[in-house]
Amino acid sequence: MKREKEIYKVTLVGSVVNIILLLLKFLAGILGRSSAMIADAVHSLSDFVTDIIVLVFVKISNKPKDQTHDYGHGKFETLALTLIGVALMAVAIGIVVKGALKIAAWANGEALEAPEMIAFWAAILSIVMKEAVYRYSIIKARKLNSKAVEANAWHHRSDALSSIGTAVGIGGAVFMGSRWTILDPIASVVVGAFIIKVAFDLLKNGFGDLMEQSLPDSVENEILELVANVPGVSDPHNLKTRRIGNHYAIELHIRMDGGITLNEAHDKASEVEQLLRRRYGEETHVAVHAEPEKENSLRPNS
Repeated sequence: MKREKEIYKVTLVGSVVNIILLLLKFLAGILGRSSAMIADAVHSLSDFVTDIIVLVFVKISNKPKDQTHDYGHGKFETLALTLIGVALMAVAIGIVVKGALKIAAWANGEALEAPEMIAFWAAILSIVMKEAVYRYSIIKARKLNSKAVEANAWHHRSDALSSIGTAVGIGGAVFMGSRWTILDPIASVVVGAFIIKVAFDLLKNGFGDLMEQSLPDSVENEILELVANVPGVSDPHNLKTRRIGNHYAIELHIRMDGGITLNEAHDKASEVEQLLRRRYGEETHVAVHAEPEKENSLRPNS
């Protein structure tokens, strides 16, 4: 419950900033006649939408396991991560297309309106505010081990970086004269391309978890090493891992002396489970299958 409240707090802070910047950017983009600032405002709108997604899905993902979800509801947080990536990708593509159309119009001789200073100062303010929210959110995401909050933090960072590109494009168009008004749509295209890369990385992680992608090799190697060092346990093998939201799922086989009692084997398997939960969190799903040791023979991957 404490984790859920902390996630809500972080997300609400970002939402307040997003609402302020959303209104400011649209106003500055319209009054300042800047396509780059309008694109930046649309990006802030996507930030606000993803905040809502995080609030809704984190509530669901923290529900305990029930008859229809034996492994809990952690995947809903992964789904939120994926939806954030989809929303970000859609916004980025829209920004690139709109900017490219303006560049094409300029290349065909159409005059572009020069943006006003209000758009430039709005971009500067956005950089400062979004970078501050990013730093706050990423610290909390790592502390809470929340992929959804981390994804949202990077969404804040992408908005800050897009505002840097916006500020450069608007600033160049404002301070360098009418011949350089093309910098405004160019900035929007560059920013859009960067956001596409960020969205691609988010989707890669989200789809990976939804498709039961294994944990990184470094984590799997650490699991095998931890188990192999348990007295009375040998040859940890047939390791299977995945993520369930912000928790790990670990299944593996171990070998023990075939002459010990069933109670002793059960206690040793429980010791392995407790060791892994101490290392990776009490909510870690652990399943251990015990096998008798086989001397002087190949040990099959059973």
